[in-house]
Amino acid sequence: MLPALVILAAISILPLLYIIWMSLNNVTLLGGTGISSNWTGLGNWGRMFADPGVWAGWAAMVIYFIGTVGLEMILGLVAALVIHEVVWGKNLAFSLILIPMFIAPVIVGLLGRFLVNPTYGLYAWVLRESGIYSGNILGGSVSAFVAVVLMDVWEWTPLVALITLAGLVSIQPQILEAAKVDGASYWERLRHIVLPSIAGIIIVALLIRSMDALRYFDIIWQATNGGPANATKIIPLRLYESAFRFFHLGYAATIGLLMLAVSILVANLFTGILRQRGLLR
Repeated sequence: MLPALVILAAISILPLLYIIWMSLNNVTLLGGTGISSNWTGLGNWGRMFADPGVWAGWAAMVIYFIGTVGLEMILGLVAALVIHEVVWGKNLAFSLILIPMFIAPVIVGLLGRFLVNPTYGLYAWVLRESGIYSGNILGGSVSAFVAVVLMDVWEWTPLVALITLAGLVSIQPQILEAAKVDGASYWERLRHIVLPSIAGIIIVALLIRSMDALRYFDIIWQATNGGPANATKIIPLRLYESAFRFFHLGYAATIGLLMLAVSILVANLFTGILRQRGLLR
């Protein structure tokens, strides 16, 4: 196993150690060609915890996380249940619902920005003609945040539906038929048989989407670039700007390590739930 362990260390452990070293130093670029560093100890960490911009990024990240993951789990579960009940055209419906998932997030951001453009955007025209919203969608703090959340939901709800549908297929149809013969309604079967049977699968889908949502970048960067007035600047965008706009690489490494710690905590939370249910050893 030594060759595999050496490769693993080269591509994961060594870069992690280097990032930890960067977080303890003031690392900057010299003219874009060289790197200068001087030891600061916990200076970057103290600066990060005192930075209101970082806390604003985390606050936006929490709202974005709850909005995207929550909607994706609900809509994905509903879509999977509907497709599972379809008798004719199930493969066609399943293929159509998976299409957004195969589009690059960068393209989704560009497409979303085009569709909500106040001059020629289709969605902007529909909202304006229906009297729901007549302003610039990406020009308002709330509307822009809602727009990027819905773009993410549009793209990744199919993934939740795919995972959930795999769990629905694994349920023994004889159990559902027996419950139906005994007089159980659809909602009773859903509550007492279906949902408990696929609870582990739903938690896995939640874990996958949570890990992705905590580091999401592409759609927001292309659609709003963190604006307007930093309304959609979640913490990954703060990290990117610190590293590649202001070239504070040590400070950016500190933000990245905090993101890593939060991701590990969330992953351990979900794996602990799976372990309690006996679905993980």
